[in-house]
Amino acid sequence: MSPILFALAAAAGNLIGALAVVRHLKRSLHAIDAGIAFGAGFMIAVVVLGVLPEVFRAGPDAALYVLAGYLGVHAAQHVLVPHFHYGEETHRVSAVTGMTALVGLSLHTFFDGVAIASGFLVSGRLGVLLFLAVLVHKLPEGVTISSMMLAGGQSRTRAVASAAGLGLTTLLGVALTEAVGPLARHGLALAAGVTLYVAASNLVPEFQQRRRGLPAAAFFGGVAAFGLSEWLLARWLA
Repeated sequence: MSPILFALAAAAGNLIGALAVVRHLKRSLHAIDAGIAFGAGFMIAVVVLGVLPEVFRAGPDAALYVLAGYLGVHAAQHVLVPHFHYGEETHRVSAVTGMTALVGLSLHTFFDGVAIASGFLVSGRLGVLLFLAVLVHKLPEGVTISSMMLAGGQSRTRAVASAAGLGLTTLLGVALTEAVGPLARHGLALAAGVTLYVAASNLVPEFQQRRRGLPAAAFFGGVAAFGLSEWLLARWLA
């Protein structure tokens, strides 16, 4: 299985999310919005149950790279960017805010690619699980960046192009992980910290602001979906 093909499929999610915004596809946007809680549950389960056990086999120093990934994405998304949240941006923002959001999200999407490639370096099962974890939040990423570009006064073309740029950084993450030795060795730990941050610090607070019933059920459904996916992959890739 080629990690680059999985990264291409994940990157397409950024474009789909952006097209839902620029074409005002309200039903699609509501569906993507509802999937935030599901994605958060799936991502947390993948990191805690699938990735961290593999990471810590390398020794206790691996925890430093997990922490570095967590802190790095926080700095990129919430220190450099003055206004950031997942989901459709409905308020006017400055053009600078939109561009800084693009830079912040680019670091995260780069490590989406690192996560996919690093997972496949361990096993096909872990690679597919990390691909699924990346895929479930690619749609809201596309919604987020394209809506921020529009809210900052950019054109629809630039809004879609910004989402395409996020997809390209995911592909770059895969390519560099396969080519750069230190990234191949520590990329899984860094990606674990990034993914944990996005799930627990970005997505969970986002859906907790809404009605409790459905988002909570979707969150636990995401955890259950991880268990089912792992069970099926263990038999498919055995």
